[in-house]
Amino acid sequence: MLIEARRSLLLLVDLQTKLYAAMAPPSANFLARVALLTRAAVQLDIPIVVTRQYPQGLGPLVPELAAALPDSLRPLDKMTFSCCADEAIAHALDTERDQVLVAGIETHVCVLQTAFDLRARDRQVYVLADACASRSRADHDEALVRMSREGVRQASVESAIFEWLRAATHPRFRDLARDIRDLPRTG
Repeated sequence: MLIEARRSLLLLVDLQTKLYAAMAPPSANFLARVALLTRAAVQLDIPIVVTRQYPQGLGPLVPELAAALPDSLRPLDKMTFSCCADEAIAHALDTERDQVLVAGIETHVCVLQTAFDLRARDRQVYVLADACASRSRADHDEALVRMSREGVRQASVESAIFEWLRAATHPRFRDLARDIRDLPRTG
């Protein structure tokens, strides 16, 4: 099933400075992909929900993400692992948009629990595997396998953006295609 811009909501989970510093080294362009994904959602009028886990201890959003967000968008703080277990975040996610694209950290904790809870709420969940990370690569990989077995779809940042655009005739195609092309390539 293709991802559709009019049905999409982007959920950015706990992309915070101290958490990110503890991650197994994701690819060199991890933060650039997260920022590109965020800018694309803003340009395409796709709603964004941003969460922070215990910000007093885990820090603010990574600067690359903070810079890509509209000034009016405020992160929602939580102490629960699943975003759906927090009342304010669950309310923010309760929209007509039934496709939820999830990026964030850690893949095997907050991303996984959130994805499963969203599936339980009959949402189509797409975890953007190249925009998620864990402290260990094994935990990240196992979480992706487990989610896939339970009906959570996987996609990449690039494929999600091109599915949102649908055609080279889209008014935002040139700018976003250039930004994608300019991302450093990694194995």
